Amino acid sequence: MTNLSVMARAEGCLFCSIAAGEIPATIVRESELTMSFRDIGPVAPTHVLVITREHYDDVADVAAKDPHVAAELLTEAAGVAADEGLVDSGWRLVSNTGEEAGQSVGHVHVHVLGGRKLSWPPG
Repeated sequence: MTNLSVMARAEGCLFCSIAAGEIPATIVRESELTMSFRDIGPVAPTHVLVITREHYDDVADVAAKDPHVAAELLTEAAGVAADEGLVDSGWRLVSNTGEEAGQSVGHVHVHVLGGRKLSWPPG
């Protein structure tokens, strides 16, 4: 696994603390660049967050600074969906960017949602 002490972190960032192992989480999948864990307030039977180990503010930030990490975020989200048995029934990938869109933690992350019929449009 990557040496987390050399990864960029933001002071006081909840997800940086989870990635560093300072705050416990129910981890379901890990890669060198990402970590996936169950959301503490799930809105679907499967609700997993996929975060980058290094701090990026949001999807626009990671896409601009490191497209390889952005691609890994999507690859791991698809892996979570497969691991959770959602491939045949379907799943949703959500990334809220900015306060008005509902981003509550300023660290790039995607929500993998599934396990029930999801309505459209969302919120």
